[in-house]
Amino acid sequence: MVAPAKRKRARLRRLARAELPVDAEDLAHFLIGKYLVRDDEHGRASGRIVENETYHQDDPAAHTHRGETPRNRSMFLERGHAYVYFIYGMWYAVNITADVRGVGAGVLLRALVPCDGVALMQSRRGSVRLTDLARGPGRLTTALAIDRRLDGTDLTRRGPLWLATDDSRAPPIGVTTRIGLRKEAHRPLRFFSRAPDDLPYVSGPRAALAGSRVLL
Repeated sequence: MVAPAKRKRARLRRLARAELPVDAEDLAHFLIGKYLVRDDEHGRASGRIVENETYHQDDPAAHTHRGETPRNRSMFLERGHAYVYFIYGMWYAVNITADVRGVGAGVLLRALVPCDGVALMQSRRGSVRLTDLARGPGRLTTALAIDRRLDGTDLTRRGPLWLATDDSRAPPIGVTTRIGLRKEAHRPLRFFSRAPDDLPYVSGPRAALAGSRVLL
């Protein structure tokens, strides 16, 4: 089993909404290196965010492109809420809403480095390979037991799902094109940690990461 990326970490603190950038791309950059925490009756599972993608209402690939519906309503909430949806009849995916209330923008979480509750995440995934536990949107939500019941959750308040930081310095960030889309896949709106210890946890073809542009 691959050992977790070594990182000196202070106690996690919940992120306040005021700390979250309003713009979707700025929020995506900000979230790299932050934590998604899941608390339930089985214990705590968490992971450090190392990959995400942005979607805005004017983007034909966004669920909100044609306006608000019962399915996508949560994505129109103010920044810092969870938008959870079922995709391909197989798994769930989770977005962090961006922008202001009434604008359908968000950041799709694509990969985490597992931190707390690794054994719990392994039991949910039926896997012991650490780099694969939360590498990809569906694996991520399965490992953290995220489903539609958490849709609309305010991630800046105490609850079953929340965003956190250890106040450490952000890792270097790379940007490349989105993956897994039928349209608008060419847009350079996928962001990931370029820290060497984080790269094995990032999803998608390695060649795409090697040819990526350095953002920060």
